[in-house]
Amino acid sequence: MTQSIDTKIGPDFMRGIAMRAPGVTATRGFYEKNWGLRTVAEGNDGTFYLRGTGSEHWVYAMREDRDFGIDYVHFGMNTRSRLDALHAQLQAASIPVTAPAELSTPGGGYGFTALDPEGRRLRFSADVARHADTGDERALPRKVSHVVLNTPAMEATSAWYQEHLNFRVTDYSADMMVFLRCATDEAYSDHHCIALNRAQYPSANHVAFEMPSIDSFMRGIGRMKQAGQAPSWGPGRHGPGNNPFAYFVSPSGFVIEFTSEVHKVEEATHAPEVWPRDVPEKMDTWMTAGPPTPAMRTVMAGRPDAGWQAP
Repeated sequence: MTQSIDTKIGPDFMRGIAMRAPGVTATRGFYEKNWGLRTVAEGNDGTFYLRGTGSEHWVYAMREDRDFGIDYVHFGMNTRSRLDALHAQLQAASIPVTAPAELSTPGGGYGFTALDPEGRRLRFSADVARHADTGDERALPRKVSHVVLNTPAMEATSAWYQEHLNFRVTDYSADMMVFLRCATDEAYSDHHCIALNRAQYPSANHVAFEMPSIDSFMRGIGRMKQAGQAPSWGPGRHGPGNNPFAYFVSPSGFVIEFTSEVHKVEEATHAPEVWPRDVPEKMDTWMTAGPPTPAMRTVMAGRPDAGWQAP
């Protein structure tokens, strides 16, 4: 399928993600003390909202629920007018959407939600309150860099994100993954804000948290090791995206990643590349991590996510 035309509207950047799972309340201390996030608010439904050292009001949220899954993937829009235009675009394509409205979640703002073909809830928001960016403070995560989603229909789901949300294909990992970036008007864009991984069922594969430097990345790994948790995969450096990686399994059962230095794509010249999986230095340019273990692949497969279920 051809890439979406430039007149289409899409999200401008990744804000973060909200997750749901049983027993998450007991894991809050891990995200605050070990992972390095900070609670900014707690909702009436028990959801706790965590921020990084960057300017986003919150980047990761967790809600107590009987099932494991994604509450919503959260994208940012630069203006309310762009958000309204995206809403009209999706509505015209008969995509299930809510009406744009003022948001009651921490940081407020203006937004709406939509459902993708596999029932994932996507939130788009503008005018959310910002924090001061505190920079490289004790090697803490700045923001959510990207989210990887498992899907049994990689090609069709990728085509939907391109057609309806104006995402652009950056690269492929053999025929198993496609990396998609937000179609901003900037000269350079982050290599990807979402990636789709071919799998047996829809689920969350992992969420990547960006450190401000390679030194912060390594210090973050050291902090985790001092707390008694070594990486389940890594450290290494990916071929696609050229970003260092270290994956951990959180007590709430989700895979989370430290990363940094994600490649910036030059919009005027970039052409997608297919990265092979049978050449070790293409998978890990440092040659330090090796492939993920069968146990790690099982955790990254996640639990089947039936999608958003209205209360």
